[in-house]
Amino acid sequence: MRRAAYAVAAGAMALSLAACGSAEEAGGDNDEPSAAKGDAIKVGLLLPENQTARYEKFDKPLIEKKVKELTNNKGEVVYANAKQDATTQNQQVDTMITNKVDVLIVDAVDSKAIENSVNKAKEADIPVVAYDRLAQGPIDGYVSFDNEEVGRVQGKALLEALGDKATPTSKIVMMNGASTDPNAALFKKGALSELEGKVDIEKSYDTKEWKPENANANMEGAISAIGKNDIVGVYSANDGMAGGIITALKAAGVNPIPPVTGQDAELAGVQRIVAGEQYMSVYKPYPQEADIAAEMAVALAKGEKLDSVAKTKVDSPTTKAVPSVLVPVVSLTKDNINDTVIKDGIYTVDEICTAKFKAACDQIGVK
Repeated sequence: MRRAAYAVAAGAMALSLAACGSAEEAGGDNDEPSAAKGDAIKVGLLLPENQTARYEKFDKPLIEKKVKELTNNKGEVVYANAKQDATTQNQQVDTMITNKVDVLIVDAVDSKAIENSVNKAKEADIPVVAYDRLAQGPIDGYVSFDNEEVGRVQGKALLEALGDKATPTSKIVMMNGASTDPNAALFKKGALSELEGKVDIEKSYDTKEWKPENANANMEGAISAIGKNDIVGVYSANDGMAGGIITALKAAGVNPIPPVTGQDAELAGVQRIVAGEQYMSVYKPYPQEADIAAEMAVALAKGEKLDSVAKTKVDSPTTKAVPSVLVPVVSLTKDNINDTVIKDGIYTVDEICTAKFKAACDQIGVK
């Protein structure tokens, strides 16, 4: 798999990042780290689901690669995927504790439900890095994207796409993520800061488990309630749901398809952007996020502090001043595909521009 090559060290990059929401500048330390260990460490990696393509395609292999680099090929990553089941993920944490991993990287299915498991890890003297979602409990480090900014980027893009159709009476649909995901609330908050008062949010949904089929069903309901010709745009929190939304719009005979947002720069989402079916996605540089998570995990497993990696502190509902890094994001449209996912090696032109999309790629200059 091609991976993005990032020359800027995570520690240097973190210097330029500002915390959002309840974030505050450095202050206060977590518990003292345990005794130093060598390179032969065991890192437990718990990812939340496999519906979204990014976790298996990017996050897992990128974290494994970086851990190997940082431990002279002596470090081991023990992996488990919860497949969107919080109970399963809690059991996986128990298994990791039993297997005596030296550190955990956890992308929580449910940020609240994971708290007891984080407490168990802490009692077993196993530090925890919250990855992508701010898990509750005594976590030792946190890396994610600026999630309110993700929503703001999506909201701004939708307004730009609507142009003079963006009026206080213009009806849009908001398809938000799962209510169990704290990031979904931040995406929504950021998007609302751009959209409220400028368009009429006629229908808004919190989509169970982020599933495209649930977004599809919600969109069918919205079309029935609003009318297929009266929806000027759709805020979709990610690409998977955008696919379900666009399927519903097509099935209802909506033509042309109104602007639809997305997130994650999934291959199918990028191809829909090329084809003109989806307006935009949010490109999140996974290699940066994964590298930082690995750096945090290796440092904590070796009994080191995170001062050189994390220059920001973020508060969770249960833990104050968590050492954190928030990675910037990019609005991805047909105009910058070459300069983002292709340039960074996420996808090749051949992967995007299959026979079905070749003519559309040629038309917008994807090469």
